[in-house]
Amino acid sequence: MSEKIGFIGLGIMGRGMVDNLMKNGFDLTIWNRTASRMTPFVERGATAADSPKAVAENSDIIIICVSDTPDVEAVVLGENGVIHGVSAGDLVIDMSTINPVNTVDIAKQLNAKGVNMLDAPISGGSEGAEKGTLSIMIGGDAADIERANPCFEAMGSFITHVGDQGAGQTVKLANQILCVVNMLAASEALLFAHAGGVDLDKTLQAVTGGAAGSWMLANRGPQVIRDYWEPGFSVDLQQKDLRLVMGAADEMGVPVIATALCFNLYRVLQQQGLGHEGNHNIIKALEAMAGMQARM
Repeated sequence: MSEKIGFIGLGIMGRGMVDNLMKNGFDLTIWNRTASRMTPFVERGATAADSPKAVAENSDIIIICVSDTPDVEAVVLGENGVIHGVSAGDLVIDMSTINPVNTVDIAKQLNAKGVNMLDAPISGGSEGAEKGTLSIMIGGDAADIERANPCFEAMGSFITHVGDQGAGQTVKLANQILCVVNMLAASEALLFAHAGGVDLDKTLQAVTGGAAGSWMLANRGPQVIRDYWEPGFSVDLQQKDLRLVMGAADEMGVPVIATALCFNLYRVLQQQGLGHEGNHNIIKALEAMAGMQARM
């Protein structure tokens, strides 16, 4: 593995992704705003950098996984950002979820320095990041994807080239629509089954493998009924993505009725101080309306 890899962002998703890159033998230089998160990886052989610029100076491929559009802009374009440390021929891969318009703008600025960029947002929650089974939806040039494929294969199981620069972000936002609306449907179904007096474990067993099945139902349904709210993906981060969905939908003139409903239910939960919990807690908003809990 001759190319040196840089990784920026050691949050819920990034930590599992770096772990899998290291397990696959990649030479890694890492940076995280909270420096202490780098320590376990440095102890295993990764090199800690003191800035995104330093990561770029020591890497051929720079992977970014941070929270929001301003964060990506800061680590790429800001003072001591990646753009100040890259060399012509380097490749930047943004695996965050951000506005597709900003993605294209960032790419243009990197392209002016002879650096290509892929937008490759991810889905699969913290479980997928830890297991290396993420879904990765990629916008950009096919040759760059082929170059980056060893990295992608270390982190994900479902790797799809979905189109040109920015297309990865558009598909990721479509993914987020499906996630929240599926979770709302699962929540309504579980609350309905509970009110009807049936066993929720057996309900999940009966319906998960059929036409009504979904990843959210199969993975988050059991957590709901066992009162487990640790985030595979937090409400606060989900809300950031839904704002991007609704902004883009408004620009395109596309109705996103169910998504807007989910956004407002999550907003209620945020006002109750529950934004740090997993996004499957949307059921708590329904439980509050119904005056009952669908839990074991």
